[in-house]
Amino acid sequence: MSDKSQRLDWVDTAKGLSILLVVMMHSAYGVGEATGGTGVLHWIIAWATPFRMPEFFLISGLFLASVIGRDWPRFADRRVVHYLYFYALWAVIHIVFKVGLGAGDPATAASYLAWAVIQPYGVLWFIYMLAVFSAATKLVHDWRIPHWAVLAAGAVLQIAPIETGLYAVDQFAEYFVYFYAGYALAPLIFRLAGWAAENIGLACIGLAAWAAINTGLVFSPGFAVEPAGSVMGIAGLPGVRLVLALVGSVALCVIAVLLSRLPFMEWLRWLGARSIVVYLAFALPMAVTREILVRLGVIDDTSVLSILVMASAVISPLVLYWLIERTGWGRFLFERPAWAHIPGTPGSRSYPANAVKTPAE
Repeated sequence: MSDKSQRLDWVDTAKGLSILLVVMMHSAYGVGEATGGTGVLHWIIAWATPFRMPEFFLISGLFLASVIGRDWPRFADRRVVHYLYFYALWAVIHIVFKVGLGAGDPATAASYLAWAVIQPYGVLWFIYMLAVFSAATKLVHDWRIPHWAVLAAGAVLQIAPIETGLYAVDQFAEYFVYFYAGYALAPLIFRLAGWAAENIGLACIGLAAWAAINTGLVFSPGFAVEPAGSVMGIAGLPGVRLVLALVGSVALCVIAVLLSRLPFMEWLRWLGARSIVVYLAFALPMAVTREILVRLGVIDDTSVLSILVMASAVISPLVLYWLIERTGWGRFLFERPAWAHIPGTPGSRSYPANAVKTPAE
């Protein structure tokens, strides 16, 4: 296996870990809110809170350097329009099904659709912000602002108590530093990944030390686990959370390196390679499964309910993806069609069929 293949394997494994944590959180908190109880997944998510979303953003920025130098049309098509297409498509699907049909309120659904342009809708906020972060990173790159200055500004935004009420603005302040760190620190992260692959024993010792520190700071005085969320202890303090998020994100990358070397963990790499499929489509089956199980009342244990809901939320999108691959119907759900590309860019209708594409395209 080539070095490039190994690199991609652990990155996909890291994405697999990330998507599982994301679905786990929404499943556990949704069930907790419905039942008023807490379960084992609540405690796992509480422990992972410092790095759960930061790691997903950091991983998303790792390969930005390979496209950041392109002209704006090509870059925007690859890193901005790409995400906005899937955000817009799935925001319409979610709102129509959950509000228009589920709640039987077309007027409210229309209002949600209008606001979704500037206020990221539901779980899809991550996809929306990837487009925003990519555009912002391209701008500071073109303006030749040093990495250290952008990272410092991002850290200040993350630490500052910014609550404007505008979700996109607040989430930009909270998470941009992690996306940019993935881009700016990618060479260091890949070198650390290579070192971990060659020094497994030392890597495990380092991970054990990190896990102990993260545990102590998360479950310190002030911690509370609640049905629809959790409150961290010292780990939630400004500055401390930033450091724990960055260190935890890198630690998860190292964990992914080690797991990707185990043949029986190939399923996690496979899942990670399709993480966007799960992210886009997990919310609806999750909500339906939760509603059915809670209403049936056959199972009243929050842990069991949360695990069943999570399993449905992960598996259902993959089944849909498999059916699409088998039948050819509905490819637009997970593959951007030609009309959704910027004219003249790879994949668009006007792109020359015999044009030579770069490896990333």
